[in-house]
Amino acid sequence: MSSHLKSLAFALVLAGQGAFAQDAPEQFFIQVEARTSLAGAQSSVRQVAQGLPNVNGFSLGGGWYGVAVGPYSSREEAEAFLGELLRSGAVPADSYVESNRVYGRQFWPVGAQLGQDGTEAQADATQDPASDVAALADQLAAAQPAADPAPVEEPVEAPTEAPVDTTLSEDTRQAVIEDAQQPGVVTDEAVTASETPVERPVAVTDPEGPREARASESALTREDRDMLQIALQWGGFYEGRIDGAFGPGTRRSMAAWQEANNLEATGILTTMQRSELLRQYNSVLDGMDMRDTVDDRAGIVMQMPMGVVQFDRYEAPFAIYKASTDLPVQVLLISQPGDARTLNGLYEIMQTLEIVPLEGERRRDQRGFLLTGANDRIVSHTEVGLQNGEIKGFSLIWPANDEERRGRVLKIMQDSYQRLPGVLDPAAVSDAGQAVDLVSGLKVRTPKGNGSGFFVDNRGTVLASNAVTGQCERVTINGTYDAQVVASDAGLGVSLLRPVAALSPRRSAQFTTDTQRLQSEVAVAGYSFGGVLTAPTLTFGTLEDTKGLNGEQGVKRLALNAMPGDVGGPVFDAGGNVMGMLLPREMEGGRQLPDQVSFAAKGELILDFLQANGVQATARVDGGALAPEDLTALAVDTTVLVSCW
Repeated sequence: MSSHLKSLAFALVLAGQGAFAQDAPEQFFIQVEARTSLAGAQSSVRQVAQGLPNVNGFSLGGGWYGVAVGPYSSREEAEAFLGELLRSGAVPADSYVESNRVYGRQFWPVGAQLGQDGTEAQADATQDPASDVAALADQLAAAQPAADPAPVEEPVEAPTEAPVDTTLSEDTRQAVIEDAQQPGVVTDEAVTASETPVERPVAVTDPEGPREARASESALTREDRDMLQIALQWGGFYEGRIDGAFGPGTRRSMAAWQEANNLEATGILTTMQRSELLRQYNSVLDGMDMRDTVDDRAGIVMQMPMGVVQFDRYEAPFAIYKASTDLPVQVLLISQPGDARTLNGLYEIMQTLEIVPLEGERRRDQRGFLLTGANDRIVSHTEVGLQNGEIKGFSLIWPANDEERRGRVLKIMQDSYQRLPGVLDPAAVSDAGQAVDLVSGLKVRTPKGNGSGFFVDNRGTVLASNAVTGQCERVTINGTYDAQVVASDAGLGVSLLRPVAALSPRRSAQFTTDTQRLQSEVAVAGYSFGGVLTAPTLTFGTLEDTKGLNGEQGVKRLALNAMPGDVGGPVFDAGGNVMGMLLPREMEGGRQLPDQVSFAAKGELILDFLQANGVQATARVDGGALAPEDLTALAVDTTVLVSCW
């Protein structure tokens, strides 16, 4: 190691280890780099440690890892050292000071933990930080480049990671190159805590000038040229079409990239520069380990991010690949036998899953479907196709706010997707994957609340309780059909729902305006168990009074043991006519009513509400008692599950 670098290292050791010895609750670091994989971060931290001491590696969460220098006992001290490092070019221009409180697990140096005292102190930890900064400034001043440094005579192959900063003096650069060319590996205990020797990066001279660069460029394929335009577009340098033609727009973008990377802006990329541009473009995929994955049981082969997912289990029709790191990614391979009817059923089922958010594109035809969705947690993409009696496809579920990486991974998966013969055995299910709130082991999206309602006309208009629909972002009928609340009456306790897509119910409710006899038999139809059962339940009781407990005229009191899921359901008389709608049992002041006490909004007031809102409901006089099986069939035809999301 040259004397310049050794002096710089010694100054930083004094400052960084002095900070370790402090007992302050908060410490500060100079963060110099962030990587998207642990392997990449480990490589970076080793290379940074060759030029600077007190280099640390931390998990940043979300699949990111940081490389930082320090710690320092105060932000001011850290910023002072950062200023000197920036002026010398020893750290990237976007380096910044960060609190230790944002860092997670420390992975470098090996065995170190944030906040512990340094174990390899090189100097007195009580040295004044201000004098450290002054000393560092002197050392950095001595490390500035000499005028017109001589080029390296023998070009050496470019390293794949972080070359030595060429703003250091020529003798320093030459010393590093000579060290790297020596047999074996050179280490320096003063600047790295690693017990594993590492090779030094090497400063290189690009052997190509503009003429040679143009000559090597002529050998590029159309795909190679397209890829360079894509990479330039990704970097924000190119806005034209991806056509493989290197016209004036592409040349200007190449020159802009060269200038941004402190290179001569010729507008023609050399072989080394093309390699670096593509390395930058692909750096977002560090740690993804995109590789061909063959699933013979599902009959699918495609490139998958096996660096962040691993196979979990089969739950027909899914092969489930779960997250293997702290990046919450999930991949599903979809495979089952079937036809267009089966495909449509899968389309509906997929939309009930939590992994398919409600907001997103929905597209379906006889050959397949596309489902996308996004919320504040995840972004989901599902595509499925039907060929020769086999339904196959995949889902990619990715954390939100990581769109660049997600988009790149998805494109690779789409481009590499291939079908193999055979489908997943429909019997491939596990005990863990079977539950009421699961579909093939995947969590079903559940509403905030459920209640009941009933059709009041032949256009599918539904009457429900506003206690169920009052605080909803979305309301559905029978768990599938979206509906809008078009009117409500808080005093009466009712809401009017209109389906977004027209429905054609088999029957709608018929109201009665007759005066009912007290103690006459009544029945409530409702989804007592919140949709666990696929059909409504009838609960029988009697009419106890035509007013409430406190004399309220708008309700009827029933002797009937209803459940919360029944609220909003129709109250039938013995002839199958609707005499009211079941209301919630809550009482003011938190009073608890006996189980047999329930209330219903009066049918005649409901008729007035419907007519005032343009619904022509049917009213009729008593036509005689219905047999129990006929009353059950009527309840099934007219009663619906109302869900609040």
